[in-house]
Amino acid sequence: MNWENNVRKVVPYVAGEQPKQKDVIKLNTNECPYPPAPAVEKALKEIDFDSFRLYPDPDTTSITEALAKYYNVSTKNVFVGVGSDDVLSMAFLTFFNSDKPILFPDVTYSFYDVWADLYRIPYKTVPLKDDWSIDKEGFKQENGGVIFPNPNAPTGLFEDVSTVEEIVSANPDVVVIVDEAYIDFGGESVIPLTSKYDNLLVVQTFSKSRAMAGMRIGFCIGNEKLIGYLNDAKFSFNSYTMNRPAQELGALAVLDDAYFKDITGRIVKTREWVKIELKRLGFTFPDSKANFIFASHKSIPAKDIYTYLRTRNIFVRYWDKARINNSLRITIGTDEQMKTLIGALEEYIGDK
Repeated sequence: MNWENNVRKVVPYVAGEQPKQKDVIKLNTNECPYPPAPAVEKALKEIDFDSFRLYPDPDTTSITEALAKYYNVSTKNVFVGVGSDDVLSMAFLTFFNSDKPILFPDVTYSFYDVWADLYRIPYKTVPLKDDWSIDKEGFKQENGGVIFPNPNAPTGLFEDVSTVEEIVSANPDVVVIVDEAYIDFGGESVIPLTSKYDNLLVVQTFSKSRAMAGMRIGFCIGNEKLIGYLNDAKFSFNSYTMNRPAQELGALAVLDDAYFKDITGRIVKTREWVKIELKRLGFTFPDSKANFIFASHKSIPAKDIYTYLRTRNIFVRYWDKARINNSLRITIGTDEQMKTLIGALEEYIGDK
């Protein structure tokens, strides 16, 4: 067994549970409750099956051009990957190579420390404040790079553009990555700042607001030089990372802006109603600007609520970790799904 001495051992990321049964209300992985844009469905039915024998476009031209036009940037400012996790992983590998630790919040997306361990990147966490907001002063210490989500996950709190810009401007010698997976549900993107700061990389995904988690499409926008370095790393791994259907269908999803705004608007409206109902039932939570709510009950442990909801085939996310082990992350589903959730909580809390 001596070969095991040379194995790169890491503790992997644990994704949200994907129940195999059909009759569940799945509110644990922040997926969109609505289908992708109608043009995506239509194109999928008409897709050229014969094209599958050919390699996909290594430059992801169709989706890159659609994103560049939508966000009013050059195609040289856009990098596309197989989900934002792929983009973020590639960014860690490419930009975080200092002996100094990278910085990210102590309560945040739990893939960051996994990538850091995988790529042997030293890191240090910056504790969130008691109100779950980012401590911007903590990101002004010496470091080898900075990353944080905005809105943050799992808290849902959004930091305004001025706060983000202060962090970016305080770190001119390293790359600062802002993970905007949930930005379309109420926040203001800092993509415009990429024309001002050459060290800023903004990452987004099609998995939430564009309802295409199953297609695995992510992208980032940044200075042309940053994107060039990312492409160098990508083409050192695999030239053909994104399949043909994902490229074609992703481009169509970007073009249907009316549908995109409709479903995000519906999710936001439902979220605000759920906030009112959860408060009525004795829950507290940060003011989420994401497609989920990070809620704690005033008297009932989160784990007990989580366990009860599973008996009702309602899945929410629970972590048995310091600081967050008395909170549940509840994805916003359809109005019908959320009414079922609130009804189940009313029954359970009423029995206490």
